Amino acid sequence: MIRVLLLVALLALGGCGKKSATSNESSRLVLVTFADPKTFNPITAAETSSHDIIYMLFTGLTTKDQVTQEVKPGLAESWSVDADQKTWTFKLRKDLRWSDGKPITAEDVIFTFNDVVYNPDIPNTTSDMVRVDKKNFEVSKIDDLTIKAITPEVYAPFLEYFGDVRILPKHVLGNTIANKSFASAYGVNTAPAELVSSGPFKLKQYKPGQFTLVERNPHYWQVDAKGQRLPYFDNVVMSIVPDQNAMSLRFMKGEADLIEFVRPEEADTFKQAADRGQFRFIDLGFASQIDLIIFNLNTNSNPRTGKPYVNPSKLKWFRNTKFRQAISYAIDRPSIVKSTINGHGQPQYGFITPSNQKWINTNVAQYPYNPDKARALLAEIGIKDRNNDGLLEDADGNVIEFEMNTNAGNSRREKGSVIVQEDLKRLGIRVNFRPQDFNTIAHRLDTDFDFECIFLGLASQSVDPAESLNVLRSEGFLHQWFPRQKSPSTDWEARMDAAMNAQLKTLDYAERKKYFDEVQAIFAEEQPMVPTVTMKAYAAARNDLANLRPTAAHTNRLIWNVSELYFKKP
Repeated sequence: MIRVLLLVALLALGGCGKKSATSNESSRLVLVTFADPKTFNPITAAETSSHDIIYMLFTGLTTKDQVTQEVKPGLAESWSVDADQKTWTFKLRKDLRWSDGKPITAEDVIFTFNDVVYNPDIPNTTSDMVRVDKKNFEVSKIDDLTIKAITPEVYAPFLEYFGDVRILPKHVLGNTIANKSFASAYGVNTAPAELVSSGPFKLKQYKPGQFTLVERNPHYWQVDAKGQRLPYFDNVVMSIVPDQNAMSLRFMKGEADLIEFVRPEEADTFKQAADRGQFRFIDLGFASQIDLIIFNLNTNSNPRTGKPYVNPSKLKWFRNTKFRQAISYAIDRPSIVKSTINGHGQPQYGFITPSNQKWINTNVAQYPYNPDKARALLAEIGIKDRNNDGLLEDADGNVIEFEMNTNAGNSRREKGSVIVQEDLKRLGIRVNFRPQDFNTIAHRLDTDFDFECIFLGLASQSVDPAESLNVLRSEGFLHQWFPRQKSPSTDWEARMDAAMNAQLKTLDYAERKKYFDEVQAIFAEEQPMVPTVTMKAYAAARNDLANLRPTAAHTNRLIWNVSELYFKKP
């Protein structure tokens, strides 16, 4: 991880900020992406295309320095915890304001948790992070500036995850609870004036397929050491382009100010240009993101059609551990590393990448490329070539065939999918590869559950194991192979649930590590998601962009501290 000198010291203070010559008047930061946001709602959002914008619009009781991993004051200026380590008290800053000028008070915090996050009629990814043993935290108001939260058990990462929940304006969204419209609130069709926010920016304009434009929130609480109210930039525009090639081209031509994800396959080209002085190239070591293959293990039926989400024959294959292990052995990961990321990465077998040395379990099952081992495992469950036609069939004579999707425009995953398709073809498995746009894939995966196999990635925003609660626990919103289970559908998922819950209830690192090691071992053994590769993390930015503090520990590698960024004067 590279640490960059913080050029403008910040104070976590509220109150009125004064104008200063430090900032660039009428300045704009230009970013680029290839996916539209699906929503501006911080509670229901589940994809990075939405969170990239939401991160600039909303804030929580606490914030976090993504380089040092230190939790710092946000909307709350201070907090305390009782001796029981379960009773927390937060004190809000005085004179906090929403972007429309209305006061931010304890009522907004209570509304966010009790009426929204813990509302059983509002499915959301946030609730997974602020529960213990499926029990909600007790959140109550002491006075207009003071909130109390009591956890059912000791909750080790409380400060980070409770504090990080983006607080919502009750005076704007309160009626959506009564009329049951919250799920569609703050959607992409919301008029900017109606999208009231608390972060450094507020929404100014969104044009689908073109751009999202945010402007400085004049009521944002944070100021710098000279008393100037942040952010420094007047505007941030997120331009939307067709694919990652277009993203790179925009940056190379100077039409974007930074690029947070320089693709590993382009790293050499970017470094050469940086060596010529065109911009700054940043090597962050291994990324926290992994690319993986997700099979649909959902045993339920679609309530709209009455039909199973997955064809019963295929579901029988997908839910068999030996089938998933065979697929893992059949994948030539070194070829994926070489062909898709020019060697800037390595094969990945577990859930955690080498970027997280504090929590990774390096002693987990591995699946080096071995087609013979794959065939042997499949034969053990009755899958073999029964008529010598080169295709594998199950015991009922069904040809082993399924559809695999990935997000169109991501050349790394498209190439990786083709390699997997060819690897499995040599094994005798027919894979019908069909790329689709990112938001369609995300909707099929997380909402409709209408898929057979998806080649996608998971991104992390924290090194703490609790970051993965909504993925690894069976009840989790992003337990993508079979989400939101009322009770675990397998013994191994029950064991993962128990270990993930246990690691939350102790403040002892060694004890937490023991439980999380167990979870990683179960994941690697069962392969509910088949990891393929992890890659090196690279980013790039124009030379005069100041206050950059890059990190690979967050999906926003460069703009996690966007309120602090500015262009140095010539």
